[in-house]
Amino acid sequence: MRLSQMLFVTLREDPAEAEIPSHKLLLRAGYIRRIGSGIYAYLPLMWRVLKKVSQIVREEMDATGAQECLLPQLQPADLWRESGRWDTYTQAEGIMFSLTDRRDTELGLGPTHEEVITTIAKDMIRSYRQLPLHLYQIQTKFRDEIRPRFGLMRGREFIMKDGYSFHTSEESLKKTYQDMDRAYSNMLRRSGLEFRAVDADSGAIGGSGSQEFMVLAEAGEDEVLYTDDGQYAANVEKAVSMPADAENSSFATFEKRETPGTDTIDKLCKFLKCSSTQVVKNVLYQAVYDSGITVLVLVSIRGDQDVNQVKLLNELTKLAPNYQAKTILFLTVPDAEAQRKWTAKSLPLGYMAPDVADDYIAGSKEVNSKFLRLVDRTAVDLTNFVTGSNESGYHVVGANWNKEFPLPATVVGVRTAKKGDRAMHNPEQTLQSARGIEVGHIFQLGTKYSEAMGATYTNEQGEEMPFIMGCYGVGVSRLAQSAVEQSYDKDGIIWPVAIAPYHAIISIPNISDAQQVEVAEKLYAQLNQSGVETLLDDRDERAGVKFKDADLIGIPYRIVTGRSLKTGKVEIVERATHKSHEILIEEVNATLKQWIEAALK
Repeated sequence: MRLSQMLFVTLREDPAEAEIPSHKLLLRAGYIRRIGSGIYAYLPLMWRVLKKVSQIVREEMDATGAQECLLPQLQPADLWRESGRWDTYTQAEGIMFSLTDRRDTELGLGPTHEEVITTIAKDMIRSYRQLPLHLYQIQTKFRDEIRPRFGLMRGREFIMKDGYSFHTSEESLKKTYQDMDRAYSNMLRRSGLEFRAVDADSGAIGGSGSQEFMVLAEAGEDEVLYTDDGQYAANVEKAVSMPADAENSSFATFEKRETPGTDTIDKLCKFLKCSSTQVVKNVLYQAVYDSGITVLVLVSIRGDQDVNQVKLLNELTKLAPNYQAKTILFLTVPDAEAQRKWTAKSLPLGYMAPDVADDYIAGSKEVNSKFLRLVDRTAVDLTNFVTGSNESGYHVVGANWNKEFPLPATVVGVRTAKKGDRAMHNPEQTLQSARGIEVGHIFQLGTKYSEAMGATYTNEQGEEMPFIMGCYGVGVSRLAQSAVEQSYDKDGIIWPVAIAPYHAIISIPNISDAQQVEVAEKLYAQLNQSGVETLLDDRDERAGVKFKDADLIGIPYRIVTGRSLKTGKVEIVERATHKSHEILIEEVNATLKQWIEAALK
C-alpha cells in the first residue's frame, strides 16, 4: 500500500479524551477514530492488526478441533430470563443494551452468548454420541459500560472471540479447559506479548473455576498477585493469602472508653496507642436481592484488613435462597440517602459494634428486619480486642467473642489479599504485585445454564442429563490495544512483528530524487511479492516528517533509500531498538525475511 493513497492522518498532540498511552497513540497514529462515547471506527491500519490477531486466534482454536460459527447479536429477552440473568445484566450490572421491537418483544444486544448457544445445543444435540462439542465465533459484542474509557480497552462495542463447549463428564470438560489454557497461551505468545495466566473470579458468567490471561502493563486495570516461585498467580479479586500475624492485645480487661474523633481505624489506633491488628472493625453493606428484598449486612473484620467486595458478593449470593432470591442486583456501602430509606434512628457510624441492635432498621416488606452478621476469619481468633461501642465517640477495649459479643454464626473469608502477604502454598513465599490487562478468560461452567434452560442429552443408559459446559473468551480488539500499552516509547508504538499492520515501511527522503524513487519502487514490489508486507511512504513530505510518522505508527522495520545508495546500500532501522543497519540493496529481501521469521518463532 502506498501511503499517499491510504486514509492516513496523524496528530502531533495527544487528544484530550485519551487517558492512557495506548489510547493516545492509537488516536494520534491514525489507527482508530472516536465516533461516540466508547464507540470507535477501526481505520485501515487498525483493521489489518485486528485481522492478524483474529487469524492467530482462529488458527489456535481450529487446532483444538473447535468449530467456528456465527451467532446472532440480537437475543430474545426470554432466553436470558430462562437462565435467570436478564435482571442481572439489565439492572444489577446494567451492561446489556436492551430494546423493544415493533411487536413489543424485548431483546438485548449480546454482551455474551451462553443463552443462545445453550438453546442451540438443547435443540440440536440429542445423544452422548454427539459429545463433546466445541463451537466458537469471532464477533462484535455490546456492553453499556457506565464509564467507557481507555479507547478499545473498555468500549461499548468491541470484537471478541467467544467459545462454548458441551460435555458428558467433568473429566471431558477439564480436558477442553486444559486445551484452552494451552491455546490461549499460544495466542498471546504468538502475538508477541508478555502475559500471566491467573486464577480469577467467575463473576456474572458463573461456574466452578476460571482463569484469566493478563497482559502485563503498568496501565492495567487489574492487580495481579503472584509468587516468585511461579506456583501461584491470581487476580486480586480471587487471590488468597495468609495475613500478618495479629499482635497480642495490650488490653487485659473489658471497659468502655471515650474516644472522640476516632471514626477511622488510623485515628483510633493513634488515640489508643494500639495495633490495628487488635481491632475488630464492623463494615456496613446494603444488598438488594432480585426478590426485591434489601438486606443490611454487617461484616466484622480485623482492623488492618479490607473487605473484598467480590468475595463478599459471592458469599451473599450463596445466601440468596434465604431471601427467596437467586442473585443480588446491587451491593453497596449505603450512603446517607440510602440509609434514610431504612433506618429507624441515626446509626453510630464509625463506632458500631458487632452487636449493633436490629431496631436501627425500620420495619418494612422491602427491608429485612435483622442485620445479616458475618465475621471474617481474620477476626475470629482475636482476644481482648478493640471495637465500637454503638455510641458515637466511644469504643470498648478488652472485648472477647462469646463473652461481651456473640460470635456471628456465619464465618467467611472476604479479606483482600495484598502484596507482602504470605502465600498459602508456601509461607516462605510472599505475594508480589503487578498490573495487568485482562484479554482472555476461560470458565468451567458446569451445569449452570443447561439446568436452568432444560438443555439435556440422552446418556448411554437412556437417561436425560444436563450438558456440562465450558466457556472461553478472548478480547480481540482489547488484545490489540494491550500490545501497544505493553510496548511503546516516546516516539510512538512498537508493534510485535506478528500483529503489526505491515512488516516494513520504505521511506523515500526526497521524492524528487529519481534514484531514491527507483530503488524504493523496486524494493516495494520485491518485498510484497515475497511475502514481506510493505508500505511505501511516497508522500511529498520532508524526510523528518516521514521518519516521525514511521516511528509513530510502529512498523517494525523502516527502510530508507537515502545517502547509503551511493554505496549500493539502504538503511534499515529496527523500530524496537532504533538500531540502524546498512544493507546491500540485493540483500534486503533475504535479510528482512530472515528477521521476520526469527521474530515469529
